[in-house]
Amino acid sequence: MRFTHPGYKIASLVAALFIVAACSSSSEGTGGATTGASTSSIVPGSQEDLAATAGDSVFFDFDKYNLKPEGQKTLQAQAAWLAKYPSVTLTIEGHCDERGTREYNIALGERRANSARAYLISLGVDANRLQVISYGKDRPFAVGSDETAWAQNRRGFSRVN
Repeated sequence: MRFTHPGYKIASLVAALFIVAACSSSSEGTGGATTGASTSSIVPGSQEDLAATAGDSVFFDFDKYNLKPEGQKTLQAQAAWLAKYPSVTLTIEGHCDERGTREYNIALGERRANSARAYLISLGVDANRLQVISYGKDRPFAVGSDETAWAQNRRGFSRVN
């Protein structure tokens, strides 16, 4: 049986228009942005914001605590970020790779954290906003016993308090 009644064709056309209208999205009132998940769910002044905006890690060479130029750039960005959020404080964690004794690495991690802290202070960050702690080799970021893992573990990590 074929439906050829004119009312059926009009009803089908109206239904099709409703379906098309329901599938289209309006950007009115959203400035052209689509609705749904936010493009940025990062909270300003948070750890995630620091990581995304300035970076939260500086890396060191084996058995060293002097800042490399890339680390200085990261800390300069952190100082600018801290200026934007004057109520935020940081703990700078010193980390080492697995080589060496626990005691040696605790001391090296502390020198690394203090190196980053001193540089941030030289850039105008209030010393009272910066704490240091050393974890030595006790909290590795990367698991492994090769240069790739070791390089990732020789770092100063800035943690938002």
